[in-house]
Amino acid sequence: MDGRVGPRVPRRGNALTRALGRVTLRLMGWRLVGQVPDLPKFVAIAAPHTSNWDFVMAMAVAFTIGVRVTVLGKHTLFKGPLAPLMRFLDVVPVNRDAPQGVVGTCVAAFDAAEQLIIGVAPDGTRGGKSSAQVGRWKSGFYRIAVAAKVPVLPVALDYGHREARFGPLLFPTGDEAVDLAQLSRFYAGTRGKRRSIGAAVSF
Repeated sequence: MDGRVGPRVPRRGNALTRALGRVTLRLMGWRLVGQVPDLPKFVAIAAPHTSNWDFVMAMAVAFTIGVRVTVLGKHTLFKGPLAPLMRFLDVVPVNRDAPQGVVGTCVAAFDAAEQLIIGVAPDGTRGGKSSAQVGRWKSGFYRIAVAAKVPVLPVALDYGHREARFGPLLFPTGDEAVDLAQLSRFYAGTRGKRRSIGAAVSF
């Protein structure tokens, strides 16, 4: 990957943050593989998520290529001293008890924005549980993409090869089983910090 990102992708940062990202990846022995599509809106999923180090690697990747990624956070984080930091990090407040729910909140955010990447960890487990306990991924990201009419960009955080791999875009067809099987094939064999993804992913 040459690090170039198309003009339609939401951007963030400067030469300093890009250099910080590159240095972090170099010190960790990681590299970027693949390309970020030149699109203004999509859902990015990063997996597997098994350690707090995953956030460090994901931020290093985003800093390196200068891409603005919005993530989801509990709405209560915006009521205290963390609120300014949450806004700086482009966290979208989500109230899971709200009538529209997480999917509705994200769809509204996509509708309101000209450019937006929402980042999701579909497996969302860091506690060192066994693969049997965490084998099923949440498919909320897929429902968001379908409702917002945006594609999904899979990103593999592969500790085995020390690679952050950008996969082929998935344009949801509405056939959830077929679409998620495509994602499963991309992630097969990816090694996380604490556990690996097997030959298939269960959703």
